[in-house]
Amino acid sequence: MAVKLHRCSLLWFKSGLHPCWRVQSALDDMGIEYEIVKEPLSRGKRTEIERLTGQRLVPVIEFEDGTAYREESRDMAARIRAGRLFEGREARPAAEPAAAPEQAEPASAEEPPPG
Repeated sequence: MAVKLHRCSLLWFKSGLHPCWRVQSALDDMGIEYEIVKEPLSRGKRTEIERLTGQRLVPVIEFEDGTAYREESRDMAARIRAGRLFEGREARPAAEPAAAPEQAEPASAEEPPPG
């Protein structure tokens, strides 16, 4: 499953202190295929990130189904290196159609006398 790594445009900045590089490096180390999507340096111009996640921070990982994953970069890198990036994302079987609700039996007109 290929993913998109939304990161800042400072691709040349390769330091373990840089959040985008930290996550990109973890993806590389684990052999996970990804496409880089360069986002603007200005947070105010990161409209695509805001649409995906409701906030404007990077890095963000976008999955093939259009959902996104965002945490602090240290936590993201740790999850990737632990082999848990796709955890909970396995293919799920289609939901079975809901069963028709059971019909309640009509209440009896005759009630037993209080006892």
